[in-house]
Amino acid sequence: MTTLALSFNDVNFSPVQQNGQTWLTASELAGALGYAKSDAVTQVYERNKDEFNSSMTLTLKLSVKGFGNGSSEKETRIFSLRGAHLIAMFSKTAIAKQFRKWVLDILDKEVGAPVAKTHKSERTPLHDAHAMLVAKTKHLNSSDAWKIINQRFGTEHIEDIPYEAIPVAVEYVHHLIALYSNADKMQIAKPWEDQDVQFLMWYVPKIAKLIKNEFYPALTLLRSEYAAQMIGMAQEMACHANILNQAAIKNGMTTYSCLGGQAVHTMKWYLEK
Repeated sequence: MTTLALSFNDVNFSPVQQNGQTWLTASELAGALGYAKSDAVTQVYERNKDEFNSSMTLTLKLSVKGFGNGSSEKETRIFSLRGAHLIAMFSKTAIAKQFRKWVLDILDKEVGAPVAKTHKSERTPLHDAHAMLVAKTKHLNSSDAWKIINQRFGTEHIEDIPYEAIPVAVEYVHHLIALYSNADKMQIAKPWEDQDVQFLMWYVPKIAKLIKNEFYPALTLLRSEYAAQMIGMAQEMACHANILNQAAIKNGMTTYSCLGGQAVHTMKWYLEK
């Protein structure tokens, strides 16, 4: 494989050729993902090392510049493009989602190694988590639940989530389950009867939907580093607001009494165009 000239935003990578593949150093990955510290990616890896195998990351002694014109060899952690994609899955920086798409484009178009779709058997943990999410939420059907998961990972179909990212997706779904489970704890307090809370229940999903349908696509076309940050916030906003809306619906509330009888928002409404 020939050496690729790779750059992401302002980061120009110095790819390492190893085992016929292109690898990226941990420090350059840290810069590309927006971390202030050069060892941030190594720390992400250490926290999740059981998810990686030898085809995704390894250490090599690479020549690094020293004082003056001298150079020395240093033990350096490197990641294959698939490994870099998994690192970005664990990363919570604003630019991580955009970076993940960039890596997949490199794998598919420049490297010539398309990311294989997963088999249903490989997605069993994710299907189990999805079923639990639907059971817990009551007002979220199977199709809508898959839409939320796909939106989080920037995929059109669930089989497009890479195999190595399935554990990350499962963790995300359990995060949603925990959020929606909070709705059952609101039966006594009934916060949705408060006027200010109703305004939030009404406007937060509307703003999140505006971001999802209008601002996010526009920022993506502009290759803005804020695109991933905005869709991530919109997703969280919609999910948290839906906890209140779901709890209100379960208690028989169909309209916002403090907002002139507007219908209570549902997650299905948010997911629609």
